[in-house]
Amino acid sequence: MREAATADNRPYHHGDLRRALIDAARRLLENEGPTALSLRAVAREAGVSPAAPYHHFKDKGELLDAVAHEGWDLLNELMTEARARQTSVRDKLTALGVAYVKFARDNPALYRVMYDCSRDKENLPEHLHADNDSAYCQVRDTLVEAGASPLDETELELATTAAWCAAHGLAEMVAFKQFDHLKVAMGGEEAFLRGVFEHMGIFGHAHTD
Repeated sequence: MREAATADNRPYHHGDLRRALIDAARRLLENEGPTALSLRAVAREAGVSPAAPYHHFKDKGELLDAVAHEGWDLLNELMTEARARQTSVRDKLTALGVAYVKFARDNPALYRVMYDCSRDKENLPEHLHADNDSAYCQVRDTLVEAGASPLDETELELATTAAWCAAHGLAEMVAFKQFDHLKVAMGGEEAFLRGVFEHMGIFGHAHTD
C-alpha cells in the first residue's frame, strides 16, 4: 500500500507532532480499521503521551478530517501523475479514472474515511471544486481539453459529475469475483479498468481523437 511506504513507522521523537499523529492514524486505519481508531490509540501508535493529540485535535472527528484531507491530496497527486504520463486526451481521461480506482483499491480504509467525513457534513471538501489541481478539476479540465465547452457551466459540471460517479462506482465493484474472467481475458486488472471506462460513454461529444 502506498501509505505503508510513505508513513513513518517509527515512534515519534521530535519534529512535527501533527504529521506523526496523522501518519499513525493512517496506519491504524489500514491495519486495524476505523473502529480501532481513537486519540488514545493514535497516541500509542505514534509513541507519544495520551494527552499529546489534544494539542492539535479536539476530538477524533477533527483527526479524521485531517486524515481525509490528506487522502484527497494523495488522490490529487496520483491523478496528476497518471494524467501527465499520457499524450492523447482520450488516454488522459481513462488514466484519471484508472488512477482513481487504483487509489481506492490500494487505500480502502483511507478512501472510506474521505467519503464518510463528507457524508457527515453533507458536503464534499471545498478545495475539491476550488483548487485547479484537485482531482475533480483535473477531470473537468481534461473534458474541456477534449472539446467540452467551458461556457456551458451546467453541461460541463454534469459531464464531470458523470465521469466522477463512473469512477466511484467502478471503485466499489472492481474487487467482485464476477469480473475475474474479464481481467484474465484482458490481461490484468488495469486493462480491465481501461476497457470498462472506454465503454462507459463518459466522453460524451468530446473530440477525443
